[in-house]
Amino acid sequence: MFGFVKNIFGAFSKDLAIDLGTANTLVLVKGQGISINEPSVVAIQVDKHGQEHILAVGQEAKNMVGKTPGNIKAIRPMKDGVIADFHVTEMMIEYFIRKVHGRKSFSSPRVVICVPYGLTQVERKAVKESALNAGARYVYLIEEPMAAAIGAGLPVKDPQGNLVVDIGGGTTEIGVISLGGLVISKSIRVAGDKLDASIVDYVKKKFNLLIGDRVAEELKIKIGTAIKLDEELITTVRGRDQVEGTLTSVEITSEHIREAMAEQLKQIAEALKSVLEQTPPDLAGDIVENGVVLTGGGALIRGLDKYLSDIVKLPVYIAEDPLLAVAKGTGKALDELDLLQQAAFDD
Repeated sequence: MFGFVKNIFGAFSKDLAIDLGTANTLVLVKGQGISINEPSVVAIQVDKHGQEHILAVGQEAKNMVGKTPGNIKAIRPMKDGVIADFHVTEMMIEYFIRKVHGRKSFSSPRVVICVPYGLTQVERKAVKESALNAGARYVYLIEEPMAAAIGAGLPVKDPQGNLVVDIGGGTTEIGVISLGGLVISKSIRVAGDKLDASIVDYVKKKFNLLIGDRVAEELKIKIGTAIKLDEELITTVRGRDQVEGTLTSVEITSEHIREAMAEQLKQIAEALKSVLEQTPPDLAGDIVENGVVLTGGGALIRGLDKYLSDIVKLPVYIAEDPLLAVAKGTGKALDELDLLQQAAFDD
């Protein structure tokens, strides 16, 4: 009986594609495009009875990170591309589904969720159950390299090799795609968050200055670079001197940020080399001709395309609108049933 009712309600719902990212969550409505693009952060308030209530989700919650009193917690429920807090993730997905559907309690959409390559069965089950418990009537999972390739406009159905590198918040996903499937894939938990952490550590060691992850992310975006620049970029950063304990400011250059990120970027390059070494000869020939496509927020780091190109000796291109490639690819899979059936996997 419940299944029948759920299917009836589903007829009135808007099917959704969700890019459930470590840093940001994007929700696309079938046939309408991106409806939500918000940080993957939830602010929880604990009342006097110990009950938890959602105070804010998304950008409003992110603005509270590091600034909350004792009874409020700003939580990032995704870590390294996987669910770190099942309960909070479920609340976040439910919030976004209800926001899209105008808070209609009977909405029961089909949902396609993009996940990193190589998740364990337990992790995949956790993602699916979060969405089902949040009101979805059916959940498909699509792997991130495939979604990135679709969103970047690569001819994934053709009998030719295409290589995509998606650098997100929690993971870097590398995939060789041909005939609608992943031939070789690799996922490493080195991406935006680790780059931010490396900047925090570098500034602490070099300048005795304590800064937070948010400031580190701003430095990465504002002056971050993977290669030496002809003219260095300079900005002022404020924080707490860990020796004196006083608030102070120092000048940080793009060369400082390049040094800070060097080891993490090297790991991404090594992972790319590893995938290329495993690529079958015929597909390798296609990649030599087609090059490597970068997607994700990390693709926007200055000079990263040249940095990787110099290492792997192949042309490297940045996809159009790299930040939205994975979300758009997930949405396209939802729009095209044959592509969804070919690209999605079901446990």
